[in-house]
This record gives sequence, C-alpha cells and structure tokens, in this order.
Amino acid sequence: MYIQMGITYVFWVSDTMITCPWMREWEEKLFFILIMGTLAGGSISLNCPSSCICASDLLSCVRQNLHQVPKPLPSTSVSLDLSHNNLTHLHNHWLTSLSRLHTLRLSHNHIRQMPTHAFHNATALRHLDLSSNLLEDIREEWFKSLCKLEELLLYNNRIGFVDDGAFSYLTNIQKIYLSWNLMSNFSFQSMQNLTNPHLRTLDLSSNRFLELPVEELSALPAFIKNGLYLHNNPLTCHCALYALFSHWDNRGFSSVVDFFEAHTCLYMGNPRAIVRILQTQNGFDNCSLGKLHRLPDNGLKVLVGKPLMMTCNTSLPQENTTYLWILPTYEFLVFPGNSNRSLRIHHNGSLEIRKAEIWNAGFYLCIAVNKWLNYNSTHEVNVTVHYPKHEGETFNTGLTTLLGCVVSLVLVFVYLYMTPCNCFHCCFKHPHTPSPPLESSAQSSILCGTPPASEGPNSRRAGINRHVVFLEPIKEGRGGKNSKVIQLHSDSASDSASSVFSDSPIVPT
Repeated sequence: MYIQMGITYVFWVSDTMITCPWMREWEEKLFFILIMGTLAGGSISLNCPSSCICASDLLSCVRQNLHQVPKPLPSTSVSLDLSHNNLTHLHNHWLTSLSRLHTLRLSHNHIRQMPTHAFHNATALRHLDLSSNLLEDIREEWFKSLCKLEELLLYNNRIGFVDDGAFSYLTNIQKIYLSWNLMSNFSFQSMQNLTNPHLRTLDLSSNRFLELPVEELSALPAFIKNGLYLHNNPLTCHCALYALFSHWDNRGFSSVVDFFEAHTCLYMGNPRAIVRILQTQNGFDNCSLGKLHRLPDNGLKVLVGKPLMMTCNTSLPQENTTYLWILPTYEFLVFPGNSNRSLRIHHNGSLEIRKAEIWNAGFYLCIAVNKWLNYNSTHEVNVTVHYPKHEGETFNTGLTTLLGCVVSLVLVFVYLYMTPCNCFHCCFKHPHTPSPPLESSAQSSILCGTPPASEGPNSRRAGINRHVVFLEPIKEGRGGKNSKVIQLHSDSASDSASSVFSDSPIVPT
C-alpha cells in the first residue's frame, strides 16, 4: 500500500508486476525497483559504498583493494567486514555513525598503528578481528570504550609489547588471541585483580617467551589457568617450569591437556636441544615438584544431600567489602544468593549450599572487592560431592580370635569322636584283659629287648636287631645305688644275653 496526495495505491506482486493505470510512469519504475530489491533479500540504501555489498544490516567490503575506509557507511550496519584489503591506518571516531555495530573484521591488512579514539563510539562492539596485520604494540587507550567486547583477535602480528592495563577495561571479554607474535613478556599480575572475570581463553602460544613468572602464574584463578595457552615458546628448561606444567596437567587444565606434546623447552637455552616437558623421560627426574605440587588444593568434601559452608578467606576487612562467587558453571552469584535459595551468600562472604548435589562439585572462586581500599582479593575452593559408602562394622580382633579357637576345637572333637564307621566289628574294641603281673613288673618288660626267636635258619637274623636302652631306675637297689639296664646290640647268637644288671656298662669283648 502506498499513499501519496490522498490517493491510495495497492499492489499485488506474484510472478509478474501488476501496475495500476492511474499511476505515473516514473512512480511505477521506482516501486518496481524497491519491490525487486526487497524480494532479492537486500536493502536499497543510499549510503552503501560502491565497492561494498550491503545486505540488510550486513556490510561486506572484502578483497576490494581498499587503501582507506570507504564512505559513507550505512548507519544500520551490524556487521562490517573490511578484511583482505590494503588499509594502513584508521581515523579517530570513524565508527561514529555505526552505533549498532557488534562485529568488525579488519584482518589481513597493513595496519601498523591506531589512533587513541579509533573505537571510541563502538560501545556495542562484541567481536573485533585485528589479526594478520602489522601491529607492533597494544596501547591501553585503544580499547577503553569496548566495555561489551567478548572476543579480541590479535594473532599473527608483530606485537612485542602490551601495556599492563591494555585489557583492564574489557569487563566482558571472554577470549583474547595473541599467538604468533613477538612477545617476550606479559603482565600476568594484571589478571589477578579479576578485572576480566569472564575471561576463559588467553592464547600466548608461539611467541618468544624465554622465562615465565612461575609465582604470578600459580597465583592466577583456576578458570584463567585452564585457558592460558603457553605452548610452542622457546622456554629455558628448569625445575620450576616442570613443576608448574605438571601441576596443571594433574589438575586437567585444557591448556596443557589439549597440547600435551607441544609444551617444550630448550636445554641450557640451546635451540637444538628441545625437551618435551611432560613426557616420561624428559630429564627432569632429579627435580623436586616443589611447593606447587606438594601443597594440596583447598578442597572440601561433602555427602549428597548434606549442607556445606565455604568461607571466603581473604585479608580484606568485612566493612565496605562486597563479595562475588563464580560457580563451576561459570555463573556469577551475588548477595543474597540464587532465586531458589539453594545457594546463599552470607554477609561475611561465606557461600552456603543447602543440600549438596553431584552437579555442585567443582571449583568455586570468591572475589572480594573493597572499594574504600581500592583492592581486590580472591579465594578458590575445590568441592567434591560423593555418595555415602555403606561400610560394614569393623571386626573385633579379640572376638574373632576366640571364635576361631572354639570352632577349631569343635572340629577336632568331631573328627576324633564322631567319625562315622561302616564296619561295626572293625570299630568295636574288646575289653583288654590285663596279663598276670610278673615278678619284676616294670623292669621285666623293659629288659626284654626282643622277643625270643624260634630256632631255625632265620634265628640268627632275628637276634641281630638289638638295641641299648638306658632306663632311669624305678626303685632303688639294695645297696642304695641306681641300677641301670643295658641292652647290647650284638651280631652273634652267642651274644644274645637279654639283659644284665650292673652298676657299670658292659662292653663286649
């Protein structure tokens, strides 16, 4: 429907254009162009540069051999792509008219420097790609206005220096890529103040780091160390470096696990002596893992369904201090807690879990901010949630020993007296009739060394096996002397005397 000078025009568009006879010729041509442009999915804009393609809210000027930014730029643009051109510089406030812009691609150009206010008006920008340029340093003033920026690509440049506060204003930044540059140092301490609480990826791989500040790196929060990529740098081998990466490997940080073999160092700084730090035979056998590996993490264990209280152990006073907790799911929790009251933050910063569940396990980070002292402090807690173990009662050693003895005795008695016998006559024993007492009683039974042998050819053999037996006296002899019984072993039948009473031994002659 089109209204002009009180006249209403209605159009139906299908395969052919339907014109009204009362329209003027130039109006028909104008509406035909507008309708065809709409059907093609594009938008006819009077501000679209001739060297670019404008489609709805997208503006693409890729591979147009541009030496400067084309003008004018449509104010409705949300995405602007100027990559693969010959741009060497940018002007201040050149994005003033693009208040909706959230994606800007400037990769594969020849940009060496940028003015202080190059991105001054791009407050809605979320994705900035400056990779594959000729940038040599990163200044703090460049990104001051980009408070909503989430991803910053600066890889494959010539960056050798980065200001300490270059990223301090990027409060929503999540990913920073600085790989394939010429950096030999970086201010990791600026990351300890948690000015970038959403940061999950910081890629510093493939640079020129010779040494790493191990103490500064170990003090970083776990969520930053998990995404801090430092592989493929010419690092000098030493035990502190080995302890650092071994600790990260044991913690399962993605920065080490994903590039396990790419973590190398140079022995004595020799470029030809490359050592893989995390391999088994790496030459670090004599290194002590040091404090980084010996000290356990601040860990708490809780059973499923039980409450848990985590204190925010910081040196800041409670007065004028606000507390923020980062959950294992990378969600932020502020006072007084979440909506369903399962997590509660107390006035002293402690975090309370009403009923622990399995998904509550992980690393919790407490951030304490004191605006009066202009100082921030952090505390990390590792929470492990597990199900209760149904352990049996411990055995009493004395009781089990006594029980074992009783059972052993019962088994012995059963074996001795209750063994079944299938043959009654075999098992039945007739009563023993004692033999009439002899004159010598006990002595006579002992003095008979061998039973008498019958006469015959084997008689000599039967008398051979004779033994000497020493017997203590049963009663005293007549003279009060102890009698001794001696049985002689003889090989001849003539020496077959059974016994001899004597006070002294008898030796055969």
